[in-house]
Amino acid sequence: MSQQLIEYYKSIEESSLKMLNAAKSEDWAQVVRYEGVCAVLIEQLRAQGRSETLLPEQKREKTLIMQRILFNDAQIRYLAEPWLEQMDDQSAGAPQFLH
Repeated sequence: MSQQLIEYYKSIEESSLKMLNAAKSEDWAQVVRYEGVCAVLIEQLRAQGRSETLLPEQKREKTLIMQRILFNDAQIRYLAEPWLEQMDDQSAGAPQFLH
């Protein structure tokens, strides 16, 4: 069953690549959508990981997958930075409400 854990990692990597492609296209709605997909997959992985462990060769594969996910994430953050600054600028002029 530990192969299922690797499949979760691969699915997360696939979603992170889709997020990166959407960021390159400046399709921020899609970035947010795939971010949600990743969040669900991560929660499923955590639940599955409580009862399963990876074999040594699977741990090496997991490490390579995680490196690619982190690389994708860094690129997404770099591409999103101007968009996030623009959102900050737009919200700076909005009225602030205190509750």
